[in-house]
Amino acid sequence: MISVSALNDVSRVRHGFFTRQGGVSDGVYESLNCGYGSGDDKDKVTANRKMALAMMDQPLSSLVTVRQEHTIRAVVVDAPFAEDQRPVADALVTNKKNLVLGVLTADCAPVLFADGKAGVIAAAHAGWRGALAGILEATLKEMTNLGAKHQSIVVGIGPSITRRSYEVSRDFVTAFMAENDENGYFFMESVVEGRYKFDLPGYISRKLSRLGVSTVTHTPCDTCLEADRFFSYRRSCLMGETTYGRQLSAIVIEE
Repeated sequence: MISVSALNDVSRVRHGFFTRQGGVSDGVYESLNCGYGSGDDKDKVTANRKMALAMMDQPLSSLVTVRQEHTIRAVVVDAPFAEDQRPVADALVTNKKNLVLGVLTADCAPVLFADGKAGVIAAAHAGWRGALAGILEATLKEMTNLGAKHQSIVVGIGPSITRRSYEVSRDFVTAFMAENDENGYFFMESVVEGRYKFDLPGYISRKLSRLGVSTVTHTPCDTCLEADRFFSYRRSCLMGETTYGRQLSAIVIEE
């Protein structure tokens, strides 16, 4: 489990960015695969989630997840959903204690938010589509609706694909430049003509800063390059694998 110091310093808030290590799954899912949608044995996924929550001293029954589909929808949650009643969304927000908000990723950025003064937390799944389209703004809006203030919010961006391994097309660059000319900073030319390398966590960090969040920390990990530590959609595609695991990131307000 990985944590960032800025969130560790928020009173009564505990968080964790879990790796792929320490679970019971095998094969391409080895070993702490927490994604039911991966094709892994559901009992093993449940066992992995239980093990991850135990590292946070929380029961599995307290975990809340949603159906992530690269949307810009953030939902306020008061209690866990039944597995077949999870809404489609890509961010969760709460001010309830002992409710663990979780997102699943395998290259996209897991983004955890906390306003310790207001007692409001959030977890967002931010791939390039959601980050560009507005999932961060939607998350902050729901947090402020519960009393949080942008200047009091602390954010941790967990392991994701980084510029070292995130090669994209010119059309991709054009879409980001249309939002803001300064976004060119997050791209560099690849050794392959007509291709570019994109800094996803850097873009997210800068966007949050523009939105008035002053404390943003991100991990230096690259999910695509670090095969022994993380699941990666892109790496799996490059290797010809038809499926891949997901790592869990979670945050909770404790009593």
